[in-house]
Amino acid sequence: MNSANPRKVTVVVEQTTADYKSAVKPIWCPGCGDYAVLTALMRAFKHLDLAKENIAIASGIGCSSRFPAFLNTYGIHGLHGRALPLATGIKLGRPETTVLAVGGDGDGFSIGGGHIPHAARRNVDITYIVMDNSIYGMTKGQPSPTSPQGIVTRAAPYGTQERPLNPLLMTLSYDASFVARCFSGKVKEMTDVLMAALQHPGFALIQVLSPCVTYYNTYKHYRQVTGPLPEDHDPSDRLAAMALAMDTTTQHLGIFYQDPERSVYSHRVKKVQAHTGEMTLYEIFERLKC
Repeated sequence: MNSANPRKVTVVVEQTTADYKSAVKPIWCPGCGDYAVLTALMRAFKHLDLAKENIAIASGIGCSSRFPAFLNTYGIHGLHGRALPLATGIKLGRPETTVLAVGGDGDGFSIGGGHIPHAARRNVDITYIVMDNSIYGMTKGQPSPTSPQGIVTRAAPYGTQERPLNPLLMTLSYDASFVARCFSGKVKEMTDVLMAALQHPGFALIQVLSPCVTYYNTYKHYRQVTGPLPEDHDPSDRLAAMALAMDTTTQHLGIFYQDPERSVYSHRVKKVQAHTGEMTLYEIFERLKC
């Protein structure tokens, strides 16, 4: 070989799970289900070989909303219940970015619940992971929107009087284009679902049953009542998915519904931009009647 003109060699370095981990150590309680979600998400990033500089994560307020700090990606720890608007803005501003929203059941289904139908109807190309422990762990055990009726906690010594929401049925009724459920006790299966969600073109909501070991430890309960979706389930059948979401005997795990053919919001906005020239983003939103 001519040393004056050496052959150029391109070295491809494969991503490892550790590449996505930041130097900030999680401060969740030992045994918290959110550790498993963090592990599964990093594995999903690795399997899909996603560049960490092309990932952005938005969160609200709560134990699980600390998520962005623990990952070596772009992230924003925002306001309570506002993870979806933040993620939507990021996706519209940088549509080439893989965008996620993360949070808990209180952040997502209480103060932030009004944002889910609009993310669903717009079909914003983001993945929303809701770590559902059926409790407000950060405020010392308040009942959350998914707490069972009658549950007694430190903050509800006489038991909660409200019936719980059914997050999957609610999201399916909003006609979200990807709806799934996972359990922190099954990391491999969760990794597979997260990979599918990240590759889905549109709004994907994943409810993760993620127990709180301090205020409401449901590991044993979920190991008894969870099970895979029926083998013959057709994820393109929304009515069948809704029936399974209403099943009170088994908490089914897996992809309930998926419609990959629906148009994506950022693509529609880009088409409008092509026809509007120098219009401002506000003017574009007015044209779209958002």
